[in-house]
Amino acid sequence: MKKTYPVEIADLKEDVFYYPRGFGEMENINHIWYGQHSCNAIMKENPHDQEKAILSQTLAETIQFTESDIPLHLFTYQDSIHIGPLVGIFTSGITPNLQKPVGERSSFFAKLLSLNKTTGCIPFLFGEHQIDWETETIKGYIFRNKRWDIRDFPFPNVVYDRLPNRRTENRTGPKEVKRRFQDEYSIPWYNPGFFNKWDIHERLSDEDDAVPYLPETYPFRSLSAIETLLSKFRQVYIKPIYGSLGLGIHQILYDKNENVYYCRYKDDQKINKLTRFPSLEHLFNHIFKHKRLHNMIIQQGIALITSNRRPIDFRVHTNKNHNGDWQVTAIAAKVAGAGSVTTHVNSGGQVRTIEELFPDNDMAVTVQEELSNAALILSKSIDRRIDGVIAEIGFDFGLDKQGHVWMFEANSKPGRSIFSHPKLREFEVLTRQLCLEYAVFLAEQSLQSSGEVVNENL
Repeated sequence: MKKTYPVEIADLKEDVFYYPRGFGEMENINHIWYGQHSCNAIMKENPHDQEKAILSQTLAETIQFTESDIPLHLFTYQDSIHIGPLVGIFTSGITPNLQKPVGERSSFFAKLLSLNKTTGCIPFLFGEHQIDWETETIKGYIFRNKRWDIRDFPFPNVVYDRLPNRRTENRTGPKEVKRRFQDEYSIPWYNPGFFNKWDIHERLSDEDDAVPYLPETYPFRSLSAIETLLSKFRQVYIKPIYGSLGLGIHQILYDKNENVYYCRYKDDQKINKLTRFPSLEHLFNHIFKHKRLHNMIIQQGIALITSNRRPIDFRVHTNKNHNGDWQVTAIAAKVAGAGSVTTHVNSGGQVRTIEELFPDNDMAVTVQEELSNAALILSKSIDRRIDGVIAEIGFDFGLDKQGHVWMFEANSKPGRSIFSHPKLREFEVLTRQLCLEYAVFLAEQSLQSSGEVVNENL
């Protein structure tokens, strides 16, 4: 991480900013920025403390800077110094209730916002209704000293998209906020959108490095396509293109000896079912009669490795770091619940570490390396093929009995159920931390791409 400096506010007579001693060339600097607010300032070297920056009260009020003694980044470019960066975390469903302002998601956001001191940025939470376009300010929610508070902020340097679902994302309000921030203010917006399973598969099919990890997958067109896959693999998965949390997934199996079909799924009462049918036509007329099959894909079934005869798959998280590079941040195994079509915890699945699953250390290392390599290759491939700035991905991988890695799904806003495991909680902190460290990188890159030269000594 680049160096950070404590920034304090002091009652000084003139509009002055005392920069840390030995900070760098400041002769032509006469402007100070905080988010999208700025003003003229007198620049002086701090005569007493080479590690601390001091902002006069009048300057702080002008740019709406209200922090105190928090280590922050200081970027210089052209005639300006920039304090921060200011990171807006955009979501929906915010309420005035300062106990739980975003309901059950409040705990996740509280943990994210609490990383301000360790990441050297100032994150705040906001939604479309907290924006005042006339004054270019936001009533942002912060979490300090174990409590929520509301504070006025300038428009941020970057925005981290944490909208909760596709329905909200497709509403006019959030789409207009994103458009205005990007088009009118040139504010970088990262991690937008939810992946479409078929779209991701098609795009990765053009990446040579990614192809070996892709199961045969097709949009649903007819029963004959399912028959073809069943004749090759004996099992097929039918998945909703926009699904998440394992909802709506069906496994179809063909028993050649008995010439019958089985369907494993979760019914409307959330009960795991395994139902037998004499033909594929009977199966579809019974199970899929009222479902939108044009929004489904069919995918090759994989003979996965098992634990106590229960299938295992793996969740691998990747994040971009403070250098903008992809890195693996968490790996966990998920063992399917009894009779479940997926390994999700809400279907009875159990989370295990790689070491718990493979007591043989050499095997554990090998599996971890294979999964990590696959995740990094696929992260870079998706990054090249998808529009927008992606900062995190959650992969669902399978490992067949020959040791080959298969990608089942990629999620742009991955769930966090694996972090309920005590030995994985430290990795949850890492995933959150890197999301904000990447924001610092993105803010700096934004200055560089605008034609400014950022001080390389920071």
